[in-house]
Amino acid sequence: MSKKLTLGMFGFGVVGQGLYDIIKTKNLNLEIKKFVIKNADKKRSLPAELFTTDPAAILDDPEINTVVELIDDAEAAYQFTVTALKSGKNVVSANKKMIATHLEELTEIQQQTGTSLLYEGAVCGSIPIIRNLEEYYDNELLHSVSGIFNGSSNYILSKIFNENQSYDTALKKAQELGFAETDPTLDVGGYDPKYKLAIVASHAYGLYIKPDNILNIGIDKLDQQDIRFAKEKGYKLKLVPLAKEINNAQVVLYVLPKFIGKDNMLYNVENENNGVLVKAAFADEQFFYGKGAGGHPTGSAVLSDITALRYDYRYEYKKHLEAQELSYSTDYELNIYLRYEDDVLINKLNFSSISERYYADNFKYVIGKINLKHIITHLNDIKKDGVFIAEIA
Repeated sequence: MSKKLTLGMFGFGVVGQGLYDIIKTKNLNLEIKKFVIKNADKKRSLPAELFTTDPAAILDDPEINTVVELIDDAEAAYQFTVTALKSGKNVVSANKKMIATHLEELTEIQQQTGTSLLYEGAVCGSIPIIRNLEEYYDNELLHSVSGIFNGSSNYILSKIFNENQSYDTALKKAQELGFAETDPTLDVGGYDPKYKLAIVASHAYGLYIKPDNILNIGIDKLDQQDIRFAKEKGYKLKLVPLAKEINNAQVVLYVLPKFIGKDNMLYNVENENNGVLVKAAFADEQFFYGKGAGGHPTGSAVLSDITALRYDYRYEYKKHLEAQELSYSTDYELNIYLRYEDDVLINKLNFSSISERYYADNFKYVIGKINLKHIITHLNDIKKDGVFIAEIA
């Protein structure tokens, strides 16, 4: 028989409300005892006595055995999570920045205390990729894990390529629908998928890589010229994180915009949907597709973690036992498209080969092979106005 869970929840925003909506339709052996929220004056859909602004109401309550963390403040989420785990409470979180930044330490705390931290909802919304990496692929040699991990940027790109909307118009619509924040940098700058990639890489390859050490370039410099180029070539543009084993002993990680053709499985992943492509030695190629944003899709992933705790489920981090066999590398050659203004940048980036070059008064681009290390070294130049870089499949 499953044990009863008494929950304390930090946050009652879009995901928290979505989770509650799902829970109230189910006959589950759990109870939400208290919500800790930031704004005490905001009108809520539940009785006022359920809400407080005092974290101790959850963290110091011995009856609460499970903490659900759904706030957008990564540092506060980290403090709450550490305190809960050390006090013997299990935690379910959807905070990808907090988990990616502190995963190694949080794993050690779980091992020391025998508690469990689950975070399926932090990566790709409703797609159960973490559980699959932990369980289905636990003894599998993975060649790569890639995909569309960010619903906001994918929604924007879908509107641009399918409905001919401008970048600014598509971004504004995404903000109106709640897919993008007022400051959309986390999404369109490629930071959100980078945090998710760091978590995925940990479960796929057993490596703890700090997000700051992973290259992320977003779609915020996308221009009408790049869109025209893509359409003339029959491409769509997607923001694609990649974790890939190279040279049988190293793993490369990066987030880049990518021009892809119709033969790519990600080509038809549109709007706020996510897609994860796993290439494995024995299982071959498998594709996961689902909603990547929204209260109910993410809430369903959070609920899956909560219900797993009724049976004392824990991540075993099996791949970390073999992690000494792999190391993180940035020595990897990519085929890239680069729109630029200053010819000096071409020389700085040290292309190993160039297959195509276009030169006009108002539009210059080059396509060729370049090492990831050179992109990282000259990242400040690449992120200047007038420059856009993307991988070509």
